[in-house]
Amino acid sequence: MTAPTDTPFTLTGRTALITGGSSGIGYAIARALGTAGAAVVIAARRTTHLDHALTQLHHHDITAAAITADLAEPDDITRLCHQAPTHFGDIDILVNNAANNIRPHMSDLTPDDYHQTMAVNITAPYLLGQHFGPRMAERGWGRIINIGSQQSHRAFGDSGAYGVSKAAITGLTRSQAEAWSPHGVCANTIIPGFVLTPLTEPAQAVPGRVEALAARTMIGRNGHPDDFAGLALLLASDASAYITGQAICVDGGFSVH
Repeated sequence: MTAPTDTPFTLTGRTALITGGSSGIGYAIARALGTAGAAVVIAARRTTHLDHALTQLHHHDITAAAITADLAEPDDITRLCHQAPTHFGDIDILVNNAANNIRPHMSDLTPDDYHQTMAVNITAPYLLGQHFGPRMAERGWGRIINIGSQQSHRAFGDSGAYGVSKAAITGLTRSQAEAWSPHGVCANTIIPGFVLTPLTEPAQAVPGRVEALAARTMIGRNGHPDDFAGLALLLASDASAYITGQAICVDGGFSVH
């Protein structure tokens, strides 16, 4: 079992793997967990983005490593599972953040669109959880944080296969919680609102879309990656020992307005 932390929100002695950790929400979470004392391993497809993110993490005195991996490729997932623990030890915190956002109109959705979406958005989190979850349970402590979407709960903006995958991630979280929470492994989903990240750039390019989505919130603005740092730290820490199987919205009131 990994050494216990000194305070509920300290991650000293823990190791986190964050997929899609080179930018956006993933990078913000990596920085938050690293600042709290965790050693972090970030994984993403693009080497240049990973190198830049790793430099930034080191600039903040965070112990970090990077692994290039395409989560649509089963062989890359297998390699990631075996390579990630070689940097700083067993993975205690798994953050399934990597996703694609292929969203043509449902009538125009191709079989390849569907398979690519499912491969990255739900199959990869499932496989990574199947690898690391039982290992966390054997050690008696672990955290799995899956990143959902407003499309986990509602359809809008050509949800298509993306909406199917993001609805599925909440079901995966519940199944993971049921399986491993009795052994100290808590699994939860974070549900973002509309967040200004590279993933949402196509939607941001639609005239008036950013303003309209901001108007649907109670706070009056769209999300930024750093808005997720606090909840991620809570869910990754000892403070979340009695929180599991939940889908928690970080959306400025978007989902209830």
